[in-house]
Amino acid sequence: MKILTSLSIIVLLSGCSSLPSIEQLFAADDEGEQGLELNEVERAVQSDESNVADATNQYDSKVDAFGSMNKPAMMSKSSGAYKAMPLTKHVGDYVRNMAQDLVANMEYVTERTPVAVTHFSLIDSDLKATNLLGQQMAESFVHEFHKFRMPVVEFKSTQYITVTESGDFVLSRDFLDLKNATPIQYVLTGTMTKHQGGYLVNARMLGMQSNVVVASAQSFIPYYIADALLPSGSSKQNEIVDGVRLIQGD
Repeated sequence: MKILTSLSIIVLLSGCSSLPSIEQLFAADDEGEQGLELNEVERAVQSDESNVADATNQYDSKVDAFGSMNKPAMMSKSSGAYKAMPLTKHVGDYVRNMAQDLVANMEYVTERTPVAVTHFSLIDSDLKATNLLGQQMAESFVHEFHKFRMPVVEFKSTQYITVTESGDFVLSRDFLDLKNATPIQYVLTGTMTKHQGGYLVNARMLGMQSNVVVASAQSFIPYYIADALLPSGSSKQNEIVDGVRLIQGD
């Protein structure tokens, strides 16, 4: 009996000596937690890298070699959804460069010579047709010339303020509301040509009496810059659909 009791005690002692200590158990738990944390960090980094690569590839696939959009994204708007991409430039940036070129090679025009700015015409028309791009470029040129301290004449200005339900206005496109003569010595005008990937714009400053070109500039405006100009509801009243002009009635 004593022999069996002694053997059992020896077996129990040997088993206890083979078990890990409390410090070893805590160390193993810490190493396991660190391993899990490292795996989670690695998976998060790999996920972020894959997301950045997917976003880059998705953005690159939307812009072709000419800077126009292949598959524009849908962006929300108050009146609905429209196709567009986030823009870092607008028409005013291209007009600013053209205005600097005009001033750099300008002759005879000084700070005391009044100038006017007209809309840019489509080159393949009778030179009496324009679009929203041609209208906005004229407005941007007025701003740029004023920054150069050039006296710009607003020939669409009337001698009175028209108060209507739509608003209060001092500008008009009705020639009966305008003055017959304005002190204009030079006028900025230009043409636009539809080009693959955008518009080729030619700007020139002309003498009103001599018709001599005293300054010129040229620029290329990509389609995605021109298409970012959204027409208002008033400009959609007379639309051409399938070659037929649609006129909205009362």
